[in-house]
Amino acid sequence: MPHLRRVPLALCLSVTFASGCAAAGRGATPAPSAEVPPEIALPAGEQRVLRLDARGTQDYACRPNPAALGEFKWVLTAPEAELLDGSGTSVGRHYAGPTWESSADGSKVVATVKARVAAPQADAVPWLLLTATETSSEGLLANVKSVQRTDTRGGQAPSAGCADGDTLKVPYSAVYWFSR
Repeated sequence: MPHLRRVPLALCLSVTFASGCAAAGRGATPAPSAEVPPEIALPAGEQRVLRLDARGTQDYACRPNPAALGEFKWVLTAPEAELLDGSGTSVGRHYAGPTWESSADGSKVVATVKARVAAPQADAVPWLLLTATETSSEGLLANVKSVQRTDTRGGQAPSAGCADGDTLKVPYSAVYWFSR
């Protein structure tokens, strides 16, 4: 099968996503739409304090596959997503790091993946537990200890081959839970 130089727009648009914006900060924090697997449960003593929905893309580049000489594979380079509060208002962005940043006060969290589990939907990026490595001391994202990514839709790179240098933006949505 010949490698594609350009990924057709239809492929990018064929990955559909939906975001269910639930009220953040109004009463009890809503639970994810599916039960959170124990592998990505919050550490003891931490509680969810904020839910932000994300809509954007998972960005990939075609790179050499170290496991198969002469072959290439899609490699995640960064997410690019808008963060929305419970009313659907944009409150920040999610980008490489991974980093979440508030547009209102500049507070941010940088984290590293601690655990992952496959998403219930085959075309969705995994659900994650991330540990904060850097966090602001004031603002919306102050003093965050962990971040959970749940309720993912879309975002997986296609299994089809690629050619070195190709790039791809795959639409996705997710819910990010911030804990203290």
